[in-house]
This record gives sequence, C-alpha cells and structure tokens, in this order.
Amino acid sequence: MCEFAFNEQCRPKPEWAGADYAFLQARDMLDFHRSLPGYAATPLVELPNLAAKLGLAEIFVKDESQRFGIKAFKALGASYAMYRFLQRRWQERFSEPFTPAGFRDARALEKLGAFTFCAATDGNHGRAVAWTARMLGQKAVIYMPADSVPARVENIRGEGAEVVLVAGTFDLCVERCAADAAKNGWQAISDTAYAGYRDIPGWILLGYTSIFAELEGLLHGPMKTGVDSVILPAGVGGLAAAGAFFYSKRYGAKRPCLICIEPVSSDCFLESVRHGRGEPLPTKGRQTSIMAGLNCGIPSPLAWPFVRDAFPFFLAVGDEWAEQAMRRYYHPLKDDPRIVSGESGSSGLAALLALTTSPRLEEARQKLPLGKGSRVLLVNTEGDTDPENFQKVVKQS
Repeated sequence: MCEFAFNEQCRPKPEWAGADYAFLQARDMLDFHRSLPGYAATPLVELPNLAAKLGLAEIFVKDESQRFGIKAFKALGASYAMYRFLQRRWQERFSEPFTPAGFRDARALEKLGAFTFCAATDGNHGRAVAWTARMLGQKAVIYMPADSVPARVENIRGEGAEVVLVAGTFDLCVERCAADAAKNGWQAISDTAYAGYRDIPGWILLGYTSIFAELEGLLHGPMKTGVDSVILPAGVGGLAAAGAFFYSKRYGAKRPCLICIEPVSSDCFLESVRHGRGEPLPTKGRQTSIMAGLNCGIPSPLAWPFVRDAFPFFLAVGDEWAEQAMRRYYHPLKDDPRIVSGESGSSGLAALLALTTSPRLEEARQKLPLGKGSRVLLVNTEGDTDPENFQKVVKQS
C-alpha cells in the first residue's frame, strides 16, 4: 500500500524568521556532541549493487544504529536539549559560563540541584532521555503506550528510568507527561511542541542536525550537497525538520530533493499537505504500524513549518515495505555491506524501494531525481530495537 502527494507549498528558498525562530542561531551542536563520552561519527555506508538494481547511480546510508550505544539517533536531540536547559538554569543563577565540560561536571550539577526529566516515547526518544539523565546522575520518568514492545520498555528501565505505561496512543502519552510535569515540578523533554512549550523541541531539532553536519567533506561540499535526494522519516517531524533547516540554510534552492516518509496508518504530514491549507492536521489512521517510532498522530507545530516549506514530496507506505527494507539491509546484494535496521529505521529504504519498484508510483518517480544518474541519501535511524520481531522479519524469504 502506498499513498503520496506533491507539495504545492514547498518554497525554493525557505526562510524562518522572527522571535519563534531565534533558536536557529545556535552553532554549537556538533561541538557539544563531540565532547560527550563515547562520541563517534556514525558511518556513511555505500550500497552500489542495490543502487544498480534500482536504476540509481549511488545509495548512501547514514547508519545511526549504534549511536552512543543505544541503537538510535535520538540521543543527539535529547542530550543537546538537556544541555541547553541546564545551561539556561545556570546562567540565571551564576555569572560564569556553562560549557559542555560543565554538563559532565558533578560539582557544577550539584550546584544546580536535582531534576526529574520526563518524556513521552514509543521507545527511542525515551531511552535517549533516560540515557542522558543517567549520565547526569538525574532521575527520568518515561511515558509509553501500554502496548509498547517489551524489549523497548526494558531498554529504558535498563537506563535507570521509571516507565509509566499509558493506555492509548503516543499523543495521550504526551498529554499525560505534560500534566505530570506541571503537577510535580518535573522538566519535560518532549520532541513535539505544544502550547507554551517550544524551546525544548527546538533544541532537539538542532541536536539532530549533527547527523548532517558529520557528512561535511564526505558528501557535503561548500557549494554542492553531493546527493540529489534525501529521504527522511517524519514521526512528529523533528528529524525531517532538522534536515529541512540544515539543507535549506546551507544550500537554499540548490538543496537536494527532500522526500518525507511515513506509515500509511500514521500519515499526519501527508494528510496535512493534502488537506491542511498550510496548517497541520491529524492522521485519519489508527497509528498501528510496526514502524513504532513513526506512530504519531499530528505534526509537531514547531516542526511543521520547516517540513511544509522545504519538502516537495510526501509518501506513506504500508508495513510490508518496511519489512522488505529490513530484509534487504540485512541480506545485501553481492558485496554490499550488511546493515542492521529496525522497523522505523528501515523507512527510508522502504520509501526508495516503493518509489523504484511499485507500478503505482511510476508516474511520481518520473517527477523526482531518482534516475540512472541519481545519488540518494538515506538515514538508518535505529538498529534492532525490537530484537524478537527483527529476527522474525529478516528470517523470512
């Protein structure tokens, strides 16, 4: 199953100005991440044999499956947002600067006092918040849908966090987390914005830009990106918005074609592009995809303008495409390297397989830079965060 739309609201040179976008002036994200214990730039993997089979020149995969040892890219956003939060608290109380070194300094953190950080998650973001809180010696409370995969729940508990299971969707977890944070004096670290809450999601967005900044000198040059298309998953939109901001600021109208991918059961960005008249709309789906990290009901109001203004094409696919992509990553063609990719992590390749092999999408493909000379960048956003289902999928023929 596939659904798609071209975005008539996409701008050649998007600009996001005014007080709401002042946070975009930050430039310290990659330097901050490089200061963290265990930092290493994640690999850029090439799949030449798959590219040839799909009628493309090259396929590149930024493989986030081992980022900071937690099998997902989310630590980039959570750690940077929590750093900026503590930096702001420090500057409100003390005259000396708060640097990345202070972020790991027990004496500095003791002066700031104890915090409880909380977050809503389908798995990876919550683990990233818990991982960062543990590194800081702070408490974390993580809200998850009650039907979450047990392995993802235990991964978060393994980081020392308390897990609260909520009957309902991710969006209900966001509401419960925000309410409990207000009641208990906790600090929510949410990757989706809501009324009166924009700073943290903005810092998370900025944290994700390190993924693209690490490609400097590998793919990205001063005048050219080195790729024709970049396929990014949506969810609430943080990573997609980070890509929109990074490529639009750096390359303007010469940025690569940005393609947004979602599950058909959680297609809130596609729904918004089709019917929103410039405003975000909720999905009409039931949010039941195996791509659990993308099971989000409505775009983050902070991420939405970035994605709306910079992405020309939106695609939603069924779970069968994600499973096919997981198998193709794990069982590569000829001497292409193996990639371990979870259900959400495989979404970029799922989109590419659909666009290059589905007869339903042939007309759409002809309008996109996905021909014989095209170079495509994917981001594998997670490894096997549900090991049991991963093994079940990749063992299928």
